Amino acid sequence: MKHHFHLTADWPGNRNDVGQIETGELKTKISIPDAMDGPGVGTNPDEMLLGAAATCYIITLAAMLERNNIPKVSLTMESEGIVDVTNGVFTYDAIIHRPTLILPEDTTKANLTKARRLAEKAEGSCMITRALAGNVNVSLEAVVELAG
Repeated sequence: MKHHFHLTADWPGNRNDVGQIETGELKTKISIPDAMDGPGVGTNPDEMLLGAAATCYIITLAAMLERNNIPKVSLTMESEGIVDVTNGVFTYDAIIHRPTLILPEDTTKANLTKARRLAEKAEGSCMITRALAGNVNVSLEAVVELAG
């Protein structure tokens, strides 16, 4: 079975103008980020790629925890995208995910160990990370600990 996703885009002007995209529930303005000498309005391709990778990872990890019957107190994450600009050539160099998974304080040692393994495994299981393989270095700095 194949799933199809659709996006519409409108770009009315030149490089430093503002456009708009719409896909499903997402409707937002887009432009070049101010750090790259653009107007910095709405979101941009760099943030959207980071968002795709981050949401894929965190949803994948949550699903893996659920399938393994490992309850959680919280699952939060910060992600960082690194874009290299050399001689006017822009390259999306790396993405670093920094999830923090807090488990109930009565979690068994076996489930704590398994949760740590799942945090690592979720990265390779994410279809966005697999799509980026060989082009963007995606790494993980996970914290998995007990509440309290």
